Amino acid sequence: MPFEQDSSTLVQIVEGALLAAGKPLAVQQLAELFEEAERPSNADIREALAAVSERCAGRGFELVEVASGYRFQVRQSLAPWVGRLWQERPQKYSRALLETLALIAYRQPITRGEIEEIRGVAVSSNIIKTLQEREWVRVVGHRDVPGRPAMYATTRQFLDYFNLRNLDQLPPLAEIRDLETLNAELGFADAAAAQAEAAVSGQPDAESSLGDSELTEPTPDSADEEAFAAGESPADTAHPESGAKH
Repeated sequence: MPFEQDSSTLVQIVEGALLAAGKPLAVQQLAELFEEAERPSNADIREALAAVSERCAGRGFELVEVASGYRFQVRQSLAPWVGRLWQERPQKYSRALLETLALIAYRQPITRGEIEEIRGVAVSSNIIKTLQEREWVRVVGHRDVPGRPAMYATTRQFLDYFNLRNLDQLPPLAEIRDLETLNAELGFADAAAAQAEAAVSGQPDAESSLGDSELTEPTPDSADEEAFAAGESPADTAHPESGAKH
């Protein structure tokens, strides 16, 4: 291969870069760390990534591939302990917001009116605004109907946050019928795990992970949205898109 050092050095470079980056790195981004004359092939880098992953065996963290690339993160099984590093209680999101996000994830591209038709209630503008500020959803076009309503879809940041490489990894649901269990299928209830994963991945919004307390006792959407508006946190910094973390 063009890289002049031995394979163990390449593994160390890849490992060090992932530790220092604080965000997922794609294979191409890792390749760009080298001068063109010495640049290893993508296959060599993938072999190095496999070696790095093997090194994580028996450790408290692992190498995970998400939509934006590869990153280190704390093992989910350790979340109950690692999550205690954060004194503040994780931000809770309203049932209405979680259902809206789930519908966008499974029915994208989807308009606000279509979401309202499925849920049977109006969607608060604050909900759409918050999902866009977190860069979990974005406008991907406009439906060719009167009024040309915006169509929403999930983003690469959404995939990264929930440890998904692509939309095919969403839990298989033929139809969205039971919104009571949909949030659990997506993993929205695992706030502690999201915190622990963010500790090593460098994700800055660990304290704002999703919780399920508002899902256990459904309340009218208006009450949910008022509670959400009162506790809404400022928009978090998300991982930048890297050429393919939409």
